[in-house]
Amino acid sequence: MSAGREALFGVTRSVTGRAWALSEARDEQVAAVVRATGCNDALARLMVSRGIDVDAANGFLSPRLRDSFPDPSSFLGMDAAARAIWDAVQAGTRIAVFADYDVDGASSGAQLVRWLRAVGQEALTYVPDRIEEGYGPSAEAFASLQAAGAGLVVTVDCGAAAHGALESAASMGLPVVVIDHHLMDGAPPPALALVNPNQPGDTSGCGHFAAAGVTLVLLAALNREGRARGAFSGPEPDIMAMTDLAALGTICDVVSLTGPNRAIVTTGLKVMSSWHKPGLAALAEVSGLTGPASPYHCGFLLGPRINAGGRVGSAGLGLELLASDDPARVRAIAQELDQLNAERKAIEDGVLTAALDQIESGQVDPDGPVIVLSGEGWHPGVIGIAAGRIKDQFNRPTIVIGVEDGIGKGSGRSCPGVHLGNAILAAREASLLEKGGGHAMAAGLTIAAPRIGAFRDFLSERLAPEWAAADEARTLRLDAVVHPAAVSFEFGDSLKQAAPFGMGNPEPRFALSDLHIRFVKEVGTGHLRFSFEAASGAQVSGIAFRAVGKPLGDALLNGQNQRWHAAGRIKAEDNRFGRKAELHLEDLALASG
Repeated sequence: MSAGREALFGVTRSVTGRAWALSEARDEQVAAVVRATGCNDALARLMVSRGIDVDAANGFLSPRLRDSFPDPSSFLGMDAAARAIWDAVQAGTRIAVFADYDVDGASSGAQLVRWLRAVGQEALTYVPDRIEEGYGPSAEAFASLQAAGAGLVVTVDCGAAAHGALESAASMGLPVVVIDHHLMDGAPPPALALVNPNQPGDTSGCGHFAAAGVTLVLLAALNREGRARGAFSGPEPDIMAMTDLAALGTICDVVSLTGPNRAIVTTGLKVMSSWHKPGLAALAEVSGLTGPASPYHCGFLLGPRINAGGRVGSAGLGLELLASDDPARVRAIAQELDQLNAERKAIEDGVLTAALDQIESGQVDPDGPVIVLSGEGWHPGVIGIAAGRIKDQFNRPTIVIGVEDGIGKGSGRSCPGVHLGNAILAAREASLLEKGGGHAMAAGLTIAAPRIGAFRDFLSERLAPEWAAADEARTLRLDAVVHPAAVSFEFGDSLKQAAPFGMGNPEPRFALSDLHIRFVKEVGTGHLRFSFEAASGAQVSGIAFRAVGKPLGDALLNGQNQRWHAAGRIKAEDNRFGRKAELHLEDLALASG
């Protein structure tokens, strides 16, 4: 093991262009965690390397909401929001829920709709059309809701930067409560109450929450306010039953799965696995999802289908699916979302191909601190996904802009260490953008097409220092070095105790040193299945996804006469073929000597 560790210290540039960094964990700390938790050495080493000490280890392995759920009153404006909503409920005032068109917005809106239904009010709902209306509330939307009978609007996952729209609502006498989590700049907009852990003056320490998590805290505040008013003649609305929706939004918005978020997701996945909500059950069925819910199911099966409505179909379908208890209606919605998701994939492939053509033809430099791509007619519903894929391929913050009638709508995805949301706010302040906002890892914007070149130059200059300092984005972090003989089902299965994995708690990544490629074969669409062998004769098999035509695939296909260090994730598989473990390969580096 030590020889393997020493060999890997020399990896400064792999076939994908990254340096490798091996996380350190002191042996005495690892031993203390093993004694305190009873876990194996590998899991203890993983926790210690991620800053989980002996006092926090048991809580990390068994996160509970009761131990980490924040006091609702620690959120600036939360008590005022709860009072405003209860005042409307008790006065018989019709409440409207205005939700963003993504999974976080739909899951936040569905929580509030279900809570209101439990206290006797069926809320109006409004989800803006991504193309026709764009992100967030508008004066027209507020006027429409008021005309439909709304006397109070609650915005979820939007509204914190909607100064013009909220000023219009105030002028028409329509009170608004804002529940959001996006970055804010300047004075807050006029609202009856504003809850946002990222607003100036908030001391909750929950700035990493998705809107779905903030909404779950709102429901706790509403129950507490209801108890204080003596408003419940029967059982209170069940907040725990909403954690599946909170977990879904938290996972799909790619926020840090640390602290209370870890407990929300762990609890919510357990609740989701019962599939009691008809909409989730119907969506799971059309997705081919079986067994207990996982972050993968949420992020790659359920989430994309919910998002498909907002991207290429009817924006309100996701919220309706998650809020409805009508089995026939949710089955129909689930089937429609599944079809829309297939359409979304086809549209996305076209945009992605056109965007990559700009890089391959030399029109756009992929080696700067940020990649900004734009094209006429690129569908605004898929540009965020395209940005994410290009970011992953080139390991650079990426913004993709679709232009229509001289106006560009863009979406960006960032890398660790580069705060894209702040850069977008700065570009807006520099009058380069019509609209823009976001958070560290993602952002959205609206821009006049003639300004795209100046915007690209502005971002390149502003982000250059952050990118230069962002070693994490260019470094493959390894949790440990393992020998091929140690790669077993039992080993891979034990790592699941550190789940849920995601932003802030990535899936464990391991290195295996000094290997020979015994076998490699293309399977599926661009994937490579392989087998490695160590000098001892121990073997490990695995797969490299979407590797054909990329440096990793080239190394596998042409490197059978060389020896390699390998890096990837160890997956435990239990299926009809039996129990096994395999390596999901992410990188290779030549072994010296």
